Amino acid sequence: MTDFRSYAPLCRYQETLAFSPDGTRLACSSNFSGQYNVWLHPLDGGRPRQLTRFTDHAVRQVAFSPDGTTLAFSADHHGGELRQLYVVPVAGGEPVSLTSADADHFLAVEPFSPDGTQLVYAANDRDPAAQDIVVRDLGGGPPLRFTARQGQVTEPMGFSPDGKMILVRAERTTVDTDLYLLDPQQTDAPWLCLTPHDSRQLHNPGPWAPDSSGLYRITDAGRDHLALVFHDLVRDIAEPFAAPPWDVEGAVVSADGSTLAWAVNEDGRSVIRVRRDGVELPAPEVPVGQVRCLTAAPDGRALAFLLDCATRPTEVCVVDLDRGGFRYLTDNRPAAASGPTPLVAPEVIRYPTHDGREVPAFLYRPHGNGPFPVVLSVHGGPEEQERPVYRYAGLYQYLLANGIAVLAPNVRGSTGYGTGYQRLIHRDWGGGELGDLEHAALYLRALPWVDPERLAVFGGSFGGFAALSCLARLPRYWAAGVSVMGPTDLVSFLREVPATWRPLLAEWVGDPDADAEMLTARSPMTYADRIEASLFVVQGAKDRRVSRAEGDRLVARLRARGTDVRYDVYEDEGHGFTKRENELQAWSDVGYFLVGNLRRRGPGARQGAGAT
Repeated sequence: MTDFRSYAPLCRYQETLAFSPDGTRLACSSNFSGQYNVWLHPLDGGRPRQLTRFTDHAVRQVAFSPDGTTLAFSADHHGGELRQLYVVPVAGGEPVSLTSADADHFLAVEPFSPDGTQLVYAANDRDPAAQDIVVRDLGGGPPLRFTARQGQVTEPMGFSPDGKMILVRAERTTVDTDLYLLDPQQTDAPWLCLTPHDSRQLHNPGPWAPDSSGLYRITDAGRDHLALVFHDLVRDIAEPFAAPPWDVEGAVVSADGSTLAWAVNEDGRSVIRVRRDGVELPAPEVPVGQVRCLTAAPDGRALAFLLDCATRPTEVCVVDLDRGGFRYLTDNRPAAASGPTPLVAPEVIRYPTHDGREVPAFLYRPHGNGPFPVVLSVHGGPEEQERPVYRYAGLYQYLLANGIAVLAPNVRGSTGYGTGYQRLIHRDWGGGELGDLEHAALYLRALPWVDPERLAVFGGSFGGFAALSCLARLPRYWAAGVSVMGPTDLVSFLREVPATWRPLLAEWVGDPDADAEMLTARSPMTYADRIEASLFVVQGAKDRRVSRAEGDRLVARLRARGTDVRYDVYEDEGHGFTKRENELQAWSDVGYFLVGNLRRRGPGARQGAGAT
């Protein structure tokens, strides 16, 4: 069995990236030191500098002050997702805490006012069920608070360039959002809705025009995919700008207004488009993968982003728009990348499912002829998307090196294929998507190079729920299964989530009281006695999304009937992994478990790898 850690990247990155105002540095959060900390990368490729030195806090968001002397960031303790806010001098020094309440604080994407004297964020410190908008005076004056709107989860995006407005995104459901403008000096003034609508529509924020005359929005209004529009605030008109047959997934404007860039999700691959000085440039040549945190240099001469590819883990990357060159600013490749066997890129496939639809998926096939075992990998969310990226610290490539194929589908509810497809999961968890997963198993069993007796199912978060649903409700297909922080009982799951999320989840999943019968019928716990395959459950003790009690109850029930189940609880993690060593330990254990089970044939394939 090959060593898992030779496939693990040198570090991982949080979803945050920021240019310094002078365009010479990029701030990010990586766990190269073992925990997620703030790092500064010179744009010329020089040695990066670690700015914070946390050992038990994870930095989640970073932003430069307008004068470039200070960084603001949010961080939580042991992955508990109760983020506190800090500022730290860019020149070096200890972070200064701005908040300390036992509450969650969400830093805006562009949190500083243009003059650098104020900081905007969201907080549920007044009421655990309400996420207020707060403007903090960094000079020590009293904060201004905008009370959260009922029935919505509100998130500030930042100040307008002239400092006279704050843009806020309000979410009623995952497919029904609005954008509002607030006057940062008048807490009692009405919120101005930019996107009034009756039917469900998505309206996501884009960048401001440099003169504050309008802003770009990403919306599915009137169509099934997300388009980029420009909202002229003077005329109060939204004008279409880019409406491809795929989703626009992000846009950015340089501070000087010269450059507009946006990314399009084309069947899972990110394609960057650029308009400079009013002229559209040829699309930059970027390796196949997912672009995240797209940002522009203040002078518009360069773009930076995080790029994650199937055969190369997430890197900080730069495109020079003057010379047209793409380059990696970091080198995060694992040892196995330089080995004699090439890493495997996936094939995009589609398979038929129970209601006539076709399910898009990525199929990774090992080198050789087979027959091969296969792991069916179900992504989280569920309103996320499987992309051609370096998943789970190298787990896919580790399995492939051990002769195990991976099929990673985008079952109904996934993003990237239209909001109609995305909405199919609403109030139907454990319904139609379970049929999609059964048809994935049937598709695999029909492939001539697949061993139909050696299939496993794996997933994290919603994917963990889906894996448990497969094992409990479709037991005949599986030799093994893994659930990482997945809900087991939808009724208890909905009752135990943070208060701010409950109205959203009632629309998304169901009401734990009114819909208890339906939710119970869709819960893996209801069918736990049917589980036959070897099972591995991973849980974070401080998880606020899927509480530890979910895993405890399932494992206790299975062990009481003599079922072989391994249960690993990480006492210092929440919903996911913030500590590099924990992450590597967990994914290596998952990899060893799957390889150990799937390498055996016949009755032995259903034997466990030991319980803890």
